[in-house]
Amino acid sequence: MLIVKGRRRRKAQRVFIGTYRFNKVIKTKVHQRYPHLTDENLSLVIDGLKEYFFLCHEGNKRMVAMPSQVVDVAWHEFILFTREYKGFCDKAFDRFLHHTPTEAMVTPTMALDGIKRAWRLSCAREGINPTNPSKLPLLFDIDSRLNIDDGFKYSLDCQRSNSNTYCASHIGCSSGCSSGCAGGMGCSGDGGGCGGGGD
Repeated sequence: MLIVKGRRRRKAQRVFIGTYRFNKVIKTKVHQRYPHLTDENLSLVIDGLKEYFFLCHEGNKRMVAMPSQVVDVAWHEFILFTREYKGFCDKAFDRFLHHTPTEAMVTPTMALDGIKRAWRLSCAREGINPTNPSKLPLLFDIDSRLNIDDGFKYSLDCQRSNSNTYCASHIGCSSGCSSGCAGGMGCSGDGGGCGGGGD
């Protein structure tokens, strides 16, 4: 009986996240930071924020790193509506989803684990093979797609990646990969600036 009730609750939470209507001011604030974004682009950012919240829901209280700078800005703006954000978190997660900067994470590997978790969950949700991806999931592609200057850039082609680009296949590696992070791509954050939840 409890298992069925728990499944119903989780399904209701997913529906809540998917149908939630964010305050319009969030788009306005993101547009102030990135004035080149169109209305269509801003709607994609909001879709990205919902997608991130789906990942956090699927992460089962484990930290999920934020792979996108522009979506992170939208998340920051949402948090500023403190009562609204708390109400959203209570209904979506049964808890408050904290925004934890990389520098405040408990262990050096927490950010890396969080970005790998974001990668696996994103790939699963979009039907992408995480170890041999044919495309980047939305949250790993949106900063490049929208030309976010200070964004996190990811690439499937690690041979062509430059020093400002994170190699997606390294994120998809299990902890046993011999190559680890190569090409000066920065293992400590591996592209994710902040995370939600906690390990």
